Amino acid sequence: MARILVIDDDPSIRHTMERVLARDSHMIESYEDARVALDALRQEQPDLVITDVDMPEMDGIEFLLSLREAEPDLPVIVTSGGGSASSDHLLTDAAYLGATVTLPKPFEIDQLLELVRSGLEG
Repeated sequence: MARILVIDDDPSIRHTMERVLARDSHMIESYEDARVALDALRQEQPDLVITDVDMPEMDGIEFLLSLREAEPDLPVIVTSGGGSASSDHLLTDAAYLGATVTLPKPFEIDQLLELVRSGLEG
């Protein structure tokens, strides 16, 4: 059982990931605000982080940069609304800046679970 931190400002996506990952026997903490999640991350160490890119206040790129300063080896899956040139560009930036893997939305549940399992295995 792994501890996974999920950050997404879309409640439906966040809750779906919570349910799916909990059914896969993981402990989930989820946040709609990346700043709050970053503070929580400093308190308790997750085994993996899943974060959206396009969020208010602190976006996923800024979050990833802050996370990599503190936790350079923590597996991070970065997601973004797929299909648009800007979201593809953000996912490319995230990969360059230290995301373990990127995942365009919409994604299949099995695809998410496979990437989580792979990220946890190292």
